[in-house]
Amino acid sequence: TGVDTRVIEKINLFLILIPHVMSIPALSKAVQQKTFVKETIKPGDKKTFPKKGDTVTVHYVGTFVTGSKFDSSRDKGRPFSFKVGAGQVIKGWDEGLLEFSVGEVANLFIAPEYGYGHAGAGGVIPPDSPLIFEVELLNIKH
Repeated sequence: TGVDTRVIEKINLFLILIPHVMSIPALSKAVQQKTFVKETIKPGDKKTFPKKGDTVTVHYVGTFVTGSKFDSSRDKGRPFSFKVGAGQVIKGWDEGLLEFSVGEVANLFIAPEYGYGHAGAGGVIPPDSPLIFEVELLNIKH
């Protein structure tokens, strides 16, 4: 019929996800603005913030909009460290963690453009997936 099945799959995924995305106001805003939105769960010290190039150590739990978990440093029993602003992680984390202070726990609602985009990731995260990460900033090394 000449119809690209990948287009049909994307449309079906969109139709499945849109009610979930729209039911979470912060995620809806992130997706509409093609960025990320941070919502604080527990404030940090409000004094100690990372700068680009600092190494941060975090705990995180990553979920899809459906609520199913796809990754967790807590489940692995070890925090995750990376250099902020160096492109070692998705853009939503690179920019989002700059807004955290030590000890803060927050949700990062991440649009696909600030996540894994059209490519998805490792067969785990489908293309064009909005994501939710609960992140706790444990430490900063300047």
